[in-house]
Amino acid sequence: MTVTVANPLAEQVYNRLKDDIFNFRLLPGDNFTETEMAQRQGVSRTPLRDALFRLQREGYLEVGFRRGWKVCAIDFDRLDNLYDLRIVLEMAALDKLCQQQEPATGLEALNAIWLVAPEARETDAVRVAEFDEAFHTNLVAAAGNEEMTRVHTEVTEKIRIVRRLDFLKKKRIEATYEEHAKILQLVAKRRATEAQILLRAHITQSKLEVRKITIWMLAEARQEQEPEALQAQR
Repeated sequence: MTVTVANPLAEQVYNRLKDDIFNFRLLPGDNFTETEMAQRQGVSRTPLRDALFRLQREGYLEVGFRRGWKVCAIDFDRLDNLYDLRIVLEMAALDKLCQQQEPATGLEALNAIWLVAPEARETDAVRVAEFDEAFHTNLVAAAGNEEMTRVHTEVTEKIRIVRRLDFLKKKRIEATYEEHAKILQLVAKRRATEAQILLRAHITQSKLEVRKITIWMLAEARQEQEPEALQAQR
């Protein structure tokens, strides 16, 4: 069987462009040509095109005949649907975990991160976002259904653009630690219904928070761009 190895340069360009989109340096609605972007990235068009079409497949960019590339608008209805699917998958995982006779493999590592004293908690927003994603991903994986884990991983990738914003506020970090710890404790006691109720509320609140922050950050980014655009026209 032939194994396709990703072009390392295309991978670098992909990661830089995705970071620009995630951090609103490339805003929804922004247009650019391949020539412009190749010059900006300092690469030839071949690795650039590989990166652009990958981002198109993932729903971050669109391309039009003779119109160049455009950053897709953030589709909040689609994100809401993905969050709802995530809730369904994670609630099913909790049900399976609470039916198991022995503690699932992998939960010990989650306990070591989330069942800690307040002074031992991580405070860096980027690290907490990584821990949070790993918590939910590993919770589903611990249930032992590979197809459920695969779909959940795909959902996680699609909502990452906004989900990481949930930890810009200290109170959200504190709430995440408290709620994750409680969910793990309820799973250990095989109290599936209570764990599911808490999980649903936990994810729903996160969805509401990231929507508010995303709208605010987009407005801020557009305001910062306006003076630059006016200056460029002079």
